[in-house]
Amino acid sequence: MRESAQMEELLYRTILNCKTTEDCKALFGDLCTYQEIEKMAQRAAAAKLIAEGKTYSEIIEETGISSATLSRVSKEYHHGRGGYVRFIPKDDSER
Repeated sequence: MRESAQMEELLYRTILNCKTTEDCKALFGDLCTYQEIEKMAQRAAAAKLIAEGKTYSEIIEETGISSATLSRVSKEYHHGRGGYVRFIPKDDSER
């Protein structure tokens, strides 16, 4: 396995060690800048709104996401690997 693949695997295994939202906040707070977390959160929120049937205009207004990024999120939501569909919570309850 190439070095970058090993590092990526370590990242995913590290994330899997998180048991709670607080664990995730601590880990992502260490791994990412505030802006990186904000952008990922924006994409997750956009995917949830896509699942709810919101229009692009509604999603942009609610999240502040750019139309180009929203287009990419929509493409991945509908034609990607299924991560958004499988893992974005259907409700707002915490684990």
